[in-house]
Amino acid sequence: QVQLVESGGGLVQAGGSLRLSCAASGRTFSSYAMGWFRQAPGKEREFVAAISRGDSSTNYADSVKGRFTISRDNAKKMVYLQMNSLKPEDTAVYYCAASASVDYSRTYYEEYKYNYWGQGTQVTVSS
Repeated sequence: QVQLVESGGGLVQAGGSLRLSCAASGRTFSSYAMGWFRQAPGKEREFVAAISRGDSSTNYADSVKGRFTISRDNAKKMVYLQMNSLKPEDTAVYYCAASASVDYSRTYYEEYKYNYWGQGTQVTVSS
């Protein structure tokens, strides 16, 4: 069982930066791939970024590539999403999620492969 709690959201002007954090509980954190998803008002939840459990390889949605960076600290049981050059279209509720999938490289962007989810944190980017 893994519990996830996000923090770090807020209101920022376009071009600014935010760092989201996700604190995980449970003894097997390092065995999970971790992902960030987001849901904007009136839209479906979408993949943002993911990091594998082994070599910490990373993957990003095209819309955030080059602007966002996902990282993890297994000792602290933390996952981070550094968001730079924020745009109004990045406004959404951001969710942290943990996946026990053994097929990370083919499934990192699939919501249904993530077993545990946080409650979300609101990010609002003003123009």
